[in-house]
Amino acid sequence: MTGPRYTRLVEGLPSTVPFVGPEVQERQIGRPFLARLGANESVFGPSPRAIAAMQAESAQIWKYADATNFDLKAGLADLMGCAPGNLILGEGIDGLLGYLVRLLVAHGDAVVTSLGGYPTFNYHVNGFGGVLHTVPFNGDHEDIDALIAKATEVDAKLVYLANPDNPMGSWHSAAVIEAALDTLPDGTLLVLDEAYIEFAPKGTAPRIDPEDPRVIRLRTFSKGYGLAGARVGYGVGATALISAFDKVRNHFGMNRAAQVGALAALHDAEWLDHVLSQVASAKDRIGAIARDNGLTPLPSATNFVTIDCGRDGSFARALVRSLASEGVFVRMPFVAPQDRCIRISAGTPEDLDVLALALPRALSASGQPDSAQAPVSKPPDSQNA
Repeated sequence: MTGPRYTRLVEGLPSTVPFVGPEVQERQIGRPFLARLGANESVFGPSPRAIAAMQAESAQIWKYADATNFDLKAGLADLMGCAPGNLILGEGIDGLLGYLVRLLVAHGDAVVTSLGGYPTFNYHVNGFGGVLHTVPFNGDHEDIDALIAKATEVDAKLVYLANPDNPMGSWHSAAVIEAALDTLPDGTLLVLDEAYIEFAPKGTAPRIDPEDPRVIRLRTFSKGYGLAGARVGYGVGATALISAFDKVRNHFGMNRAAQVGALAALHDAEWLDHVLSQVASAKDRIGAIARDNGLTPLPSATNFVTIDCGRDGSFARALVRSLASEGVFVRMPFVAPQDRCIRISAGTPEDLDVLALALPRALSASGQPDSAQAPVSKPPDSQNA
């Protein structure tokens, strides 16, 4: 009796996934985390309007969703200043990246990204047989000039740039992105991942003609809008590229509840402003906790704070493990020298109280002397309300 005959490409791929979810880790340690601060979700939740819309739609869940995403596209077209034909919807940015790579990358095609950048993009490129070329971060920022120079050198089909960046939380101004487009080699598509754009300072989002064939912008409802579990991502690009997605996408990949929830969230600007305020306060508190324990918070344009632990990757990995043993789920960059850091998502005041108590103990267990005597950061009065 024989089993399936895998392709040569699949046989050669590692049996790994980009991320190990917190639920897996909870099962491994035999208890739930006290503070879930590692996946960059919005612990502040989605808009109450979105929740109500999804609850109301549940009785219609027996129907397939609108495969054209007509209503949600109309709402997003207003937000993005484009036509519905410039929009593609999919199962989060992760799903859209998979479709995009399938569209454009054949076996042996060159793709450029940052060393230590978003691993799910690399996962898709490897899965379709592309060849990844990487350039290092420059001062904890993705190096746009080096990315484009490498794309020119290797005749890359795609060059991936996250702005703001995960895992470092750094960002480039709109002017930098706009200028970089004019240096992009012919035939190379810039994949501009703007998953965290809602948290970024004014002047971060570039002004790009939706019909510009050199770039596709990817955004999500997972972060600022608090709908990570609904899996709603969207892309903005030239109509020729967007229409090509119909050749490969899962036409029923979006579910009805996700569609109506995302549209309701999009129309609740007041709730988004509330979340942004909560995130800003949480980042301030995370920074204070880090400094109280002799660590350095890095500037962040996202809903997380990357913390420079001041040592090497081995120490940071030990700290992540020690925090997990204290009931705190966090993550860290994968590649040196950024792996000297850990990454902590914005949490509720209660989450951050747990972090403030756990971090000194975790540092001590990881081998940092005298960390147990570090002062414990107190929440500001505004967070006690």
